Amino acid sequence: MSIRVKGFLKDVGGASRVTKMRREMIQSASAAPQPGDPIRALADALHPGKQEFTVTKITPASPTSRTFRLEPVNGHIPPFQAGQYINFYLTIGQSTLTRAYSLSSAPYEAQGDKPFVEITIRRNVSYFVPDYFFEQVKEGDVLTAAMPFGQFYYEPLRDAKNVVALAGGSGITPFVSMAKEIAAGCLDCDLTILYGSVKSDDIVCGEQLAAAERACFERNAGLIAAGRKSGGQVRVIHIMSDDPDWTGEKGFVTRELIEKYSGAAGGEKPDTTYMFCGPLAMFRAVSRSMEEMGITPRRFRHDVMAQPGNVKQIPGFPEDQIGKTYQLTVVRGIQKDVIPARADEPVAVALERAAIAIDTHCRGGECGFCRSQLLTGDIFVSPLGDGRRREDKEMGWFHACSSYPLSDLTVKIPII
Repeated sequence: MSIRVKGFLKDVGGASRVTKMRREMIQSASAAPQPGDPIRALADALHPGKQEFTVTKITPASPTSRTFRLEPVNGHIPPFQAGQYINFYLTIGQSTLTRAYSLSSAPYEAQGDKPFVEITIRRNVSYFVPDYFFEQVKEGDVLTAAMPFGQFYYEPLRDAKNVVALAGGSGITPFVSMAKEIAAGCLDCDLTILYGSVKSDDIVCGEQLAAAERACFERNAGLIAAGRKSGGQVRVIHIMSDDPDWTGEKGFVTRELIEKYSGAAGGEKPDTTYMFCGPLAMFRAVSRSMEEMGITPRRFRHDVMAQPGNVKQIPGFPEDQIGKTYQLTVVRGIQKDVIPARADEPVAVALERAAIAIDTHCRGGECGFCRSQLLTGDIFVSPLGDGRRREDKEMGWFHACSSYPLSDLTVKIPII
C-alpha cells in the first residue's frame, strides 16, 4: 500500500481515508489464517541465539596472549557493533559454565564470503578458563556461543565524535575492534587510545593497533590529496608501568596524561567521550581522574566490570566470611540439589563447579542473565555494578554472578 503526501492539514485530517483503505484490504484478503510472523522470523534468522563456531586459526597477540579466529558453522554471524562481546557455553571437566569475551575483530570482518570473528585472551597468570583456551582449544574445534551482547560501543547519537579510550591489559580488545572499524572507513569517529601495559615486549594486539594507525594515516592522506574530507583517525599512546628502557610515556594512566592527550589541559574540555576498559584498580584511578576533570557521567562510559577474584577488593565485604563454606540448596522447577558454596566466591561459581547450568554473561552484576531468587538465607551483594531493579531488591531477587553466601542458602534459579 502506498500513501501520497498531500500536505499537513489534509494528511492529519485523512484518518478516515486511511481507515477505509485498511478495511478494504482486510475484506479482500484471504480467509485462511496466516500464523507466521515474518518480522519475528527475520529477527530469529539474524540473531539465532546459540550457534556453533569452528576455531580456524590461533595466533599469538603478545607473549602472554592469543587470538582465536572463529567461523560460524552455519555461515552466518549476527550483526554487531565494535566493542560488544560474545558469550561461550563451555564444559570443562566437571564444570558447566559460560564466559564472555570482547570481540577483538571488527564488524566489517564478519561480512563477505568468509565471515569470522576473533577474541583475544590474555593469560599472564594461571586461571581456569584462559588455561582451558590455551591448553585444550585447538584449530578445528567447535565451540558453542551466542552474540552479540553489551552496550559498550560508539553511538553517534549519544557519543561525541572525539573519543578517548583508556585501556589496561586485555581491556584493549574492544578498542582494537573499534580501531579496525575506523581504519576500514566503516566507523566515523576519532579514537585516541591511552593504553597501559607493563612491558613493551608484551603489548596485547600491539601490531594490530599499529596497523590501524597506519591505515588511517594513509587513507586520510589520500583523501586530502584528492581534495576530499578526511575520515576517522586512530592514535595510540602506549604507557609502560615497569619498563626502564621504554622511551615513551611511563607510569600509569593518570589525569595528567589524560588531559595531555585529550586536549583537556588548562580547563579546556572539548566535546569528548571517554571510554574505559581494564582492571578494577585502574578503573578506580581513572574514575577519580574523571571526577577531578569535571567529566559528566554521560561522557564517561565503561565496560561491565567483572567481579574481582580477591573479595578484599570489594567495598564492604565482611572479611570474617573469607574461608567459610555454606550449604547451598538449588531449586530448578521440581528438582533440588544441595552443594557446597564458599562465602568468598559468587553463587554462580558454586553452581558452575557443581555442573549446574547458570547463564552468566557480564559476570559483573549488570546484565541480569543470571537473575535468581533468594528463598532463604543471607547474601552479600557486591556494590560493584549492582544492576538490579529496585523491585528485585525488595522482592529478594539477586544476580548470582555478583552475590556471595553469608549463611546456608536456598535459591531458585532459571532452568536452561
